[in-house]
Amino acid sequence: MASSLDIVCVGEALVDLLPDALGKRGRDVEAWTRSPGGAPANVAIGLARLGAKSGLVGVVGEDEFGHFLCERLAADGVDVSRLRRTTEGRTGLAFVSLTETGERSFCFYRVESAETFFDHRDLAPEYVKAARIVHVGTNSLVKPKAREAVLSTVATARAAGTLISCDPNLRLKLWSEPQLLKGLLAELLPQCAVVKLSSDEIAFVLGTTDVAEAAAELARMGVKLAVITEGERGATFAWKGALHQVPEPKVDVVDTTGAGDGFTTGLLYGLTRVPALDDLSETQLTNIVRLGCALGSRVCGALGAVAALPRREQLGAALPVWLTA
Repeated sequence: MASSLDIVCVGEALVDLLPDALGKRGRDVEAWTRSPGGAPANVAIGLARLGAKSGLVGVVGEDEFGHFLCERLAADGVDVSRLRRTTEGRTGLAFVSLTETGERSFCFYRVESAETFFDHRDLAPEYVKAARIVHVGTNSLVKPKAREAVLSTVATARAAGTLISCDPNLRLKLWSEPQLLKGLLAELLPQCAVVKLSSDEIAFVLGTTDVAEAAAELARMGVKLAVITEGERGATFAWKGALHQVPEPKVDVVDTTGAGDGFTTGLLYGLTRVPALDDLSETQLTNIVRLGCALGSRVCGALGAVAALPRREQLGAALPVWLTA
């Protein structure tokens, strides 16, 4: 079945359990509120709210949490026809604890969770080939069959001329052997036109803590647009041999969970609204990255990764005029 989607996100959907108050250890939280989670799922929701046509390819459990995710994603406008439900594992859970300043920590219940059973059954060649962009995460790829399937999906889409994007969104504690993740990234990132990393990920992925060196290394791999987010300092992107820095809007931080997903939402939304990545001017790309910073900042102002992801009509001046056409 052909897809008419702007973006297909590939990877995990899970349930975040959000605490009833800031500044509590997990053991002291008295009530938790469920919310959609998982970086690819968050991005798919953010894009759909902005009016882009997004779909999610992944696996959830044939359980109440899996049904919750399918229903919530669909209610936000995400195509879930390729979100498979399985009895092989239960839907992954992430209990989120927050400091008074909004910095988060996670307690994961994702060992042998449903998302890790991504495999050849989830290959959707016609679905991904017809999309403008395929965006990939890595946290559901701890099993060999999952890694093989996502690399096959990327190869199929790339051969069709689809733009490939990746945000690894590292969660090293999920990997019993982190070197397997390094090997996957060494194979995956050179196939991507767009790569987004955070400044605290570049040491593991690229062997340097220097943002300029990291961007240059991604360019040497063949990445056209390398973006490195730096928290409250904003984002740095490398484009056609030059580095550019975009500041982050100020915000009263409630919860930093999903800030990177908000950024990626803005970045990818902008890229769906232009004819081709190669044709972008420096000014256009700067404005797209600025939109990413605006959405990432906005996410930090509310509890949970998706609560503050806006509808298009809520963006106002944050949306460049030329993106509204």
